[in-house]
Amino acid sequence: MAKILLTGGAGYIGSHLSVLASDIGHETVIYDNFCNSDLAIIEKIEELTGQPLQVVEGDIRDTELLSKTLIENQISSVIHLAGLKSVEESVNNPALYHEVNVGGSRSLLSAMESSNIFRLIFSSSATVYGIPQYLPLDELHPLSSVNPYAESKIAVEQLLKAYSDKDPKWKILSLRYFNPVGSHKSGLLGDNAKALKANLMPMIARAVMGKSDFLEIYGSDYNTPDGTCLRDYIHILDLVEGHLRGINYQDKMKGFDSINLGTGRGISVLEMIKAFEAIADKTIPVKYTGRREGDVESCYANCQKAEKLLGWKASRSLEEMCESTWHWCRKLDE
Repeated sequence: MAKILLTGGAGYIGSHLSVLASDIGHETVIYDNFCNSDLAIIEKIEELTGQPLQVVEGDIRDTELLSKTLIENQISSVIHLAGLKSVEESVNNPALYHEVNVGGSRSLLSAMESSNIFRLIFSSSATVYGIPQYLPLDELHPLSSVNPYAESKIAVEQLLKAYSDKDPKWKILSLRYFNPVGSHKSGLLGDNAKALKANLMPMIARAVMGKSDFLEIYGSDYNTPDGTCLRDYIHILDLVEGHLRGINYQDKMKGFDSINLGTGRGISVLEMIKAFEAIADKTIPVKYTGRREGDVESCYANCQKAEKLLGWKASRSLEEMCESTWHWCRKLDE
C-alpha cells in the first residue's frame, strides 16, 4: 500500500480521494493552503475514514515546506491536485494562473526530486484539447489553449514530460479530467462552497435551494441539439477510482503518459438542469446570458485508453450524479 501526498487534498477531488484511498488501505497526507477549500472538511474526512488525518497547511510554491513534508512523512508517491481552476478568473488574471499552476508544479517537482520521490499523478484537464478538431477526444488530439487556465495545464504537462525525459526514474501519469460532478454517498463531501461560481452542478444546487434567484446559462445559440454547451460529466467517485487504478498502473509504466477520465457522452447544460429538476422535484429558474469567453461548444471523451491501461470505465449515471449532489445539498441545510 502507498503513502500518498495529496496536494490540494482538502478540495473537492482530494477529499473524496482521501476517503476512497483509505478504504483500500492507502495512507494519505493532505497538503493545502485552503484558498479554495475549508478546514472543516478535514473533520468530515476523518469521520468517514475513522482515523486521524495528517494535514500540512502550506502553499504549493513553498518548495522547502514541500520537501520537509515529503521526507518527514515518508511519502512514496504524490497526487498533484493543487491549483487554480476558474476559466473566468484565468482570463482576468492570466499571470496568477501561470505563477500558481506552473510555478507551483515546478516547485513540487523540485521538492520531489530532492527527496528521491519519482511517482506522480497530475490533475490535468480536457481543456488542454482546446477547440475540438474531432469528437470524441482521444489522447492523440493536438493540444491547444483557448484560455489561460488551459494554457497553464498544457505548460505543466510539458514540464512533466521534460522531467521524465531527463530522468528515467520518473513515473508520471497525467489524468485529463472532463467534468467531475456529484458527491460522496454519505452526503458529507461535495463540491466545496468556494467553488460554487466555477462549476455548473453546485450552481444548479444553489438555484434549487433558493440561494440564488436564477441559474445563468452562458449561451443558447451553440450548434448543439438544444443550443447549450455539451460537456462530458463524470461522477466524482468514478473519477477518484480512476486515480486509484492509476496508482496500480504506475507499477509497470515508465516516463510520462496521459489518460482521459470521462464517460464518453456529451450532456448539455439544459439536459443536466432537467435531470436535477426531476431528482429534486423542483423547477429551476434560468436566465440566458451571452457566451462566456474561453468556453468551447462541445467536449466529450474517448475513454478507450483508460479502459485498456487502467482497467477502468465510468459506471455511474447522470441520475446518480444528481441524486448524490441533492443528498449533499440537503445535508448542508440540516
